[in-house]
Amino acid sequence: MKFRWEKKYLYWGVTALLVVIGGLLAYYLIFHGGNFKDHLQNLLHICMPILDGFILAWLMCPLVNAIEHFALYPARDWLISQKPSLQKKKKQLTSYCRGISIVLTLCFVLFLVYGFFRVVIPQIIGSIQSIAGQFPSYVKNVSDWAEKLLADNPDIETTVSDLIDHYSTDLENFLNKTMMPQINAIVKTVSLSMLSFAKAVWNLVIGLIISIYLLASKERFVSQGKKLLYAFWDTRQANVIMEDFRLIDSTFGGFISGKILDSAIIGVLCFVVVSIMKMPYPMLISVIVGVTNIIPFFGPFIGAVPCALLILMVNPMQCLYFIIFIWILQQFDGNFLGPKILGDSTGLSGFWIIFSITIFSGLMGVPGMILGVPIFAVFYALIKRYVNRSLQKKGMSDKTEEYQTLDYVDVQTGSFISKPEDKPARHRKKQFSFRNFKEDLKTFIPHPAEHPDEKAQTTSDNAAPAVESNRKTEDSSSEQSKK
Repeated sequence: MKFRWEKKYLYWGVTALLVVIGGLLAYYLIFHGGNFKDHLQNLLHICMPILDGFILAWLMCPLVNAIEHFALYPARDWLISQKPSLQKKKKQLTSYCRGISIVLTLCFVLFLVYGFFRVVIPQIIGSIQSIAGQFPSYVKNVSDWAEKLLADNPDIETTVSDLIDHYSTDLENFLNKTMMPQINAIVKTVSLSMLSFAKAVWNLVIGLIISIYLLASKERFVSQGKKLLYAFWDTRQANVIMEDFRLIDSTFGGFISGKILDSAIIGVLCFVVVSIMKMPYPMLISVIVGVTNIIPFFGPFIGAVPCALLILMVNPMQCLYFIIFIWILQQFDGNFLGPKILGDSTGLSGFWIIFSITIFSGLMGVPGMILGVPIFAVFYALIKRYVNRSLQKKGMSDKTEEYQTLDYVDVQTGSFISKPEDKPARHRKKQFSFRNFKEDLKTFIPHPAEHPDEKAQTTSDNAAPAVESNRKTEDSSSEQSKK
């Protein structure tokens, strides 16, 4: 008997191979999870320049597209219209436009970086040096203010002195037995941090070079990705994956770019107002407030705490004014500026924002606090799209509002059956209400003073049958006497 090869055998073999590989991976993750994590971190460190290149190319791509579509492509078309012989060289002119747009974008980005290091960094360094030089006087100001506060409030002074006596010994033991033996470890950690910073800068330089190649041939890379997608997946599934990638790009792009612009505006406003109010270290405070504002929800509070402590050491009353100003600024950002810039780019409620920041900050640290919201927004949108599609295939509604009053779905008709308490009033059983207790009580026990007319009417109504019965009795007795 001749063996006939069929395509299903290949599918069976691939499925069996994937099952075996999945089992081996599960075994390795369960019993050798630490080694797997180390290998994954090493792979991530190796691929970091490439990841930096993709991130830089993705961030600079909108600026490159804007320069091309609003300046270079119109100039190219005008040049071709003036000299029709250049129509044959349109592709070459387009490549020239791409190169010019990349160069202009890099010049703009490098100018921003240079301006930041030229203007902002010296002021920050000067502020830090001033803080270090005047730190004893700041401590004296705070101590004098605390002594005055305690002298005016003897009860607080007694409580604070007891707390100091109680915790001074613990603090001394912590400094002598815990901090001092770890000085060498702290110095080693600082040295490794400097080395890691230098390596991160080197990876960033390599990533910038990679981003130039990615921007120069971005259409070609996108086309190759589409070819692979439609080659290995069904057409319908490939279309769904394309929609998912567009959703990811719009969610991340809208949130990251909008948040950076929003934080820059908040930093500038903070610098202007703090300078007008003549508070100390305006540039340092504005940079801290602007940078931490990138973190959703918790960022304003994280940035306000160190700034308030810096101002407290100089002038405690200005610290109070600064806290009030930061509260007003964040209300302006949260209720007006943020919605205008970001809009509904994430589609998440306040609960899911806090949930995503809490989870991803524990998994990824500070980067997780920044990227946790858009990452969770992508998962949320994908799950929502899958749920809506499944409901539409079943012929059911995908509107969330219609499920608030749902009790169950009729199997035969597929119609929604509401909860008993949400039915019309004529089908609803009357329940006892404490709010209308007095009115309900009157229906059972009417008060004679409140309804005299009703009582008289009731008495007359009750007396009428008695009179009628007496009359009938007298008539019957008179007839019997006559007989």
